[in-house]
Amino acid sequence: MAEAHQAVGFRPSLTSDGAEVELSAPVLQEIYLSGLRSWKRHLARFWNDFLTGVFPASPLSWLFLFSAIQLAWFLQLDPSLGLMEKIEELLPDWGGQHHRLRGVLAAALFASCLWGALIFTLHVALRLLLSYHGWLLEPHGAMSSPTKTWLALVRIFSGRNPMLFSYQRSLPRQPVPSVQDTVRKYLESVRPILSNEDFDLTSVLAQEFLRLQASLLQWYLRLKSWWASNYVSDWWEEFVYLRSRHSLMVNSNYYMMDFLYVTPTPVQAARAGNAVHALLLYRHRLNRQEILPTLLMGMRPLCSAQYEKIFNTTRIPGIQKDHIRHLRDSRHVAVFHRGRFYRVGTHSQSGLLSPRALEQQFQRILDDPSPACPQEEHLAALTAAPRDVWAQVRSSLKTQAEDTLEAVEGAAFFVSLDSEPAGLTREDPAATLDAYAHALLAGRGHDRWFDKSFTLIVFSNGKLGLSVEHSWADCPISGHMWEFTLATECFQLGYSADGHCKGHPDPSLPQPQRLHWDLPEKIHLSISLALRGAKTLSGNVDCHVFPFSHFGKSFIKRCHLSSDSFIQMALQLAHFRDRGQFCLTYESTMTRLFLEGRTETVRSCTREACNFVRAMEDKEKTEPQRRAMFRLAVEKHQALLKAAMSGQGVDRHLFALYIVSQFLHLQSPFLDQVHSEQWQLATSQIPVQQTHLFDVHNYPDYVSSGGGFGPDSHRLGQHIEDALLDVACLFQEGPRPKLRCRGLQEEDSGHRHGSLPCHTGGSRAPTKSTNL
Repeated sequence: MAEAHQAVGFRPSLTSDGAEVELSAPVLQEIYLSGLRSWKRHLARFWNDFLTGVFPASPLSWLFLFSAIQLAWFLQLDPSLGLMEKIEELLPDWGGQHHRLRGVLAAALFASCLWGALIFTLHVALRLLLSYHGWLLEPHGAMSSPTKTWLALVRIFSGRNPMLFSYQRSLPRQPVPSVQDTVRKYLESVRPILSNEDFDLTSVLAQEFLRLQASLLQWYLRLKSWWASNYVSDWWEEFVYLRSRHSLMVNSNYYMMDFLYVTPTPVQAARAGNAVHALLLYRHRLNRQEILPTLLMGMRPLCSAQYEKIFNTTRIPGIQKDHIRHLRDSRHVAVFHRGRFYRVGTHSQSGLLSPRALEQQFQRILDDPSPACPQEEHLAALTAAPRDVWAQVRSSLKTQAEDTLEAVEGAAFFVSLDSEPAGLTREDPAATLDAYAHALLAGRGHDRWFDKSFTLIVFSNGKLGLSVEHSWADCPISGHMWEFTLATECFQLGYSADGHCKGHPDPSLPQPQRLHWDLPEKIHLSISLALRGAKTLSGNVDCHVFPFSHFGKSFIKRCHLSSDSFIQMALQLAHFRDRGQFCLTYESTMTRLFLEGRTETVRSCTREACNFVRAMEDKEKTEPQRRAMFRLAVEKHQALLKAAMSGQGVDRHLFALYIVSQFLHLQSPFLDQVHSEQWQLATSQIPVQQTHLFDVHNYPDYVSSGGGFGPDSHRLGQHIEDALLDVACLFQEGPRPKLRCRGLQEEDSGHRHGSLPCHTGGSRAPTKSTNL
């Protein structure tokens, strides 16, 4: 996946300028700047919340408190215990006729102070409550009395109707794990894949690191954790994403698919109109904080900071480092069709354009017969070029076509109206799904603006998809938006009988604005080279998507197993059968239990997982033995997952230690070895977050088939399918439905909506591109 690509390839640019400086000065300066950026974000959020009337709490709550104080004063009761009289004495004396006004002002000041103190107390109490993680370690389905009490208190202190960012000031900061525990867990994770010789050498390096360097590096991390919002997330964004000089295409972006089995309308412009309208409705709800905060297991709120950059956001290339540019608002989208760029306004004086009006605008673009200008057709290939190359070309482009470039980069998002159909077909389901995934991930190399936070892709047959840039947020954020978009455009907005958007066209709307590029002669060669590189990279990527319909999540739940752990063990089995060995496995999980948390790595290839795989390949092992080993492997995986989610993972801590060592110019053979490791198997899975939006019982075909990242090394499709079936066959006892296992003829009786869509892939020619 993209994170694994970038995590392996990053090399921090922290070289000194040669001046004689104290070793600790650069890292202290960086920690200071991290904290400064954090406080600026806090102030910006505070001001925005103040303007929207949601901070510190609703103004109605202050008005209620003030009215209660006034009522008590009218009844000759003093709830302030004399404080209001003291405040009134301190106010200027405006004469006898203004005595009543001074009393009201004193009551207002007292109410404001009391209101602020109550809100602050609630925030502190809620932060202390949210620091409790004991609930995460309890067995699934069981809840102890302390956890029940904790949950009740969280709900009381959270208020009746929490908004999207209501919990942000109450979330705890991500803790810095013990460096001894991190090193111990690391050694445990690499033991199954290293020979005895290599493991002994790694252990020696680890002990040397703990003895010589660990305490100093850890001190700096603790200092940063006290001063900044998060001790690792801003460095992760900077060094893994923004400082990467590789192409964004395949290496950083990921894709999301439409409904797998149905297309609500075959009219391309209509589908684009409804989808764009639904996306802008989501943005409207986001701006008003009307999106409900995500609660893990329905109990624990997650950090919502990443939602801020979904829209109006562009990754701007730089020579050494990119930066993320986010605008407060944008009233247009940039559209690409047949090599031409357009600016389409999304609002009129009366507000957001209707879906039918947006369809009309997109249809005008589709009907436009004008040809693309020379080199304009392939201009977007520059966004798929290496970042330093694109940064240099963009400087020239900005001087010649600043307004046009601003229209694209300043858009709410990018829309690509493709000229080809896509999606699953009954005639050749495997090949068409693979082509669909490849089209979303890479396109033709010149028909996506990869710098934008996301590109909405609408194919000629009405199929949809997203291509998402990774640096600004992680998959659950864009996945939440995509679920809302699909459900809204299909079930709420809907289509007329002839496939068009509901409503009437608006003939008074001006034509979409055709964007013209004044391309200097010197960048023509750059565009040609970028296009050639994008096509080469795209051609080296092999995507494979298949819907696994033998059984689904409900079967795994009936076995009292975690679906995530179930699939991870099957992946270990599939990889071993394909390569005959075990490898470092990257599984991404979230750390959004903490303020501004992003992700952590679960190292799924454990000793218990390896023992289970060997048992599956050992004909002398019985099914009860294999089943027992499988449950041990699942329990170990769940323990690692929960530790990672609660801030006790391995990789982000080691990453932060490595960054500090580079700032200090401190060589550590142990950290160098850690960050030279290759993730041969990178995995990720995101469950549906808003199940209430989809009626899978009455409309089982209206579910998305998920999405995927650029593959790391090789495809495991058939091996995964066989491994899933073989693992499931261990649990065919009792009343459970028979599964279609290898060597058996029974068909699965589950519904199609219980299937598990699998996205795998690899490189057709890995020697051609070291990024794959």
